[in-house]
Amino acid sequence: MKNKFRYYAAIWTIFLAVFQAVVFLVRPVIPGYAVHYDARFWIAWGFIVAAFAGNLFCTKAAFRAENSDKLFYRLPLIKVSYAGLIAMLVVGSVLMLIPNCPPWSAAVVCLTVAALTAVAVLKAMWAGDTASAIQEKTERQTQQMRLLTVKAENLLNKAKSPEGKAAAKKVYEALRYSDPMSNAALSEIEEQVVQTFSAFSAAVNDGKDGTAEAETLLACLTERNGMCKAAK
Repeated sequence: MKNKFRYYAAIWTIFLAVFQAVVFLVRPVIPGYAVHYDARFWIAWGFIVAAFAGNLFCTKAAFRAENSDKLFYRLPLIKVSYAGLIAMLVVGSVLMLIPNCPPWSAAVVCLTVAALTAVAVLKAMWAGDTASAIQEKTERQTQQMRLLTVKAENLLNKAKSPEGKAAAKKVYEALRYSDPMSNAALSEIEEQVVQTFSAFSAAVNDGKDGTAEAETLLACLTERNGMCKAAK
């Protein structure tokens, strides 16, 4: 992520340099145009530079994401800050070109654009963090059941007797079609599921058919699935 941000920072630096060159080198040599470095000009220029800085800050915050999934949820932050930068560039450039514009009006217009951008950025940050937190919570809540399903699938090849293979298949299918979502109310029954699965796994690995352990495990899964349905 850091390397990607370096590329963005390089492009950002080029655009900022181009803007400064246009304002201070190109604009003064335009035929028939008189440059006025008054309060109105410096207010507009300052807000544009601040918008550039804000865009870089938002982009850096987005690229601090630990993985691609979190970066995906922070992409709106980059888009919103970029849209705010474009809006400030347009408004600020117009204000810099208008002579005899009252400084207070330039300040009010730029402050309005900056405030709207700030609100949009905060909303984007909140939405991204909320969505990322929901995803992490979902992954945590489904991790245990998915892990048990993978382990049950591995046991299919370890069962030796026909009874053991049949029991392993029943356990695997029961886990596979169980609701993977977990919550605090299921902690006790899920602890029983984990313990009975460990007993079933040990029986299969020891060469036993594990039918008794499988029946106990299936009963626990049935109870858990019933509780899941009742909670919805």
